[in-house]
Amino acid sequence: MMEFSCSNCGHAYPTDGMPYKCQTCGGHYDFITPLPFDPIQVDHSQPGIWRYRHTFGLPLEVESVSLGEGNTPLVWAEVFGRKIAFKCEFLNPSGSFKDRGSTLIATWLRSRGITEVVEDSSGNAGASLAAYAARAGIKTSIFVPMSASDPKSRQIKAYGAQIIPISGSRTVVAEAVKAVADRGAIYASHAYLPFNLPGYATAAYEIFEQSGNVMPGAIILPAGQGGMLLGMSLGFNALRIANKLGNHYPKIIGVQVRACAPLWEMYTGAGAGAGVGFPAEKSTLAEGVQVRNPLRRETVLRAISESKGSISVADEKEIIPGFKALAQLGFYVEPTSAIVWSALIRTIRYLDDPVIVILTGSGHKYG
Repeated sequence: MMEFSCSNCGHAYPTDGMPYKCQTCGGHYDFITPLPFDPIQVDHSQPGIWRYRHTFGLPLEVESVSLGEGNTPLVWAEVFGRKIAFKCEFLNPSGSFKDRGSTLIATWLRSRGITEVVEDSSGNAGASLAAYAARAGIKTSIFVPMSASDPKSRQIKAYGAQIIPISGSRTVVAEAVKAVADRGAIYASHAYLPFNLPGYATAAYEIFEQSGNVMPGAIILPAGQGGMLLGMSLGFNALRIANKLGNHYPKIIGVQVRACAPLWEMYTGAGAGAGVGFPAEKSTLAEGVQVRNPLRRETVLRAISESKGSISVADEKEIIPGFKALAQLGFYVEPTSAIVWSALIRTIRYLDDPVIVILTGSGHKYG
C-alpha cells in the first residue's frame, strides 16, 4: 500500500480534507514508499492511465474522474542521423501532460467530498484542472499571471472556472493563491499535492511498453517545478524493480530556459550563491517552465543525479527555431515544449538509444 507523509516531520497525510501542506510543521507531503508497479496487476481492460490504477494509492471503491487521458503516441523520426522517439503528451484531452496528474487530483478531491478549490497556473495546469474539475462537478478558481497566453485563459474559462488575474510575476501569483488557501480555501496545487506524481509515472510505463519492454537510453523533457520529471523517475524506478533490471535506468535530461533556470543554476552552481531564490524570473516564451522556486528541487536534482543525467538550459533565441523544427517533423507544440530541441542538439551525441523526447503541450495554446 502506497503511503504519503510529510517530507519534513513524517506525519501521515490526513484521512479527510485535502491540505496542501503539513498541518503540523508546514512541510510538503511526499511518498514514503516506492510506487508499487506490478506487471501482473496492469488491467488492460481499462482506458489510458487507469490500466495502472494499482499504483495510484486510491481506495478500490473510488470512481475515477477521467477524460480518457494517457496512452499517447510514441512517434519515431530521424533527427541528426538518429532515430528519436517523441512522446506526444500534447494529445492528452486538455492538450498537455498535466492531465495525467489532474485526473488523480480530481478523483481524490471528489472522493473526499470537496466541492470548491483554488489553483495557480501559467496556463496548462489551470486548464487541465479546470477540465477535470468540471467533469467532477467541482467549482474552481484559477489564479493566473496577467501575462498568461490568451488561448490558455480562454480554455480555462470555457470549462467554467473563474480566472483571477494577478499583476506581477509567476512567483507573486503563487503567493496570492497560498494566502487564500491559508484562510481556508482548498488549494488543489499541482506543485504541493503528491497525488499527481503517480499519474505522471504512467508515461514511463507506457514508454516501456511502446518500446517493446526496453528501457530508454535517455529521456529529454522540459522542467519547471519538475513534477513530470520526478513522476517519470519514480515510474522508471518502479519498472526497474518490478522487471529485475538491475541498475539499468534512463538518463534524465531536464530542460529549463535561461530567463528562469533555478534547477540549472543549482545543478551547475551558476547562480549567485548557487541557491534557489536568487535566479532571475524574466519574461519568456516558455511560460510553462517559469518557476523561480521549485518546491521539490532537491528531490528533482537527486533523481537527475541518480540517473546520471543533467540539466540543460535553452536561450530565448533558440525557442522559436526549436518550435519550427518540431513543426517540420509534424509536431505542433507550444514554445515551452520546444525548448527540448536545443537540449537534443547539445546532448544527442552523448546519449544511448533509444532517446525519448517528451512533448508536453499543444501549439494550439500558443498565441
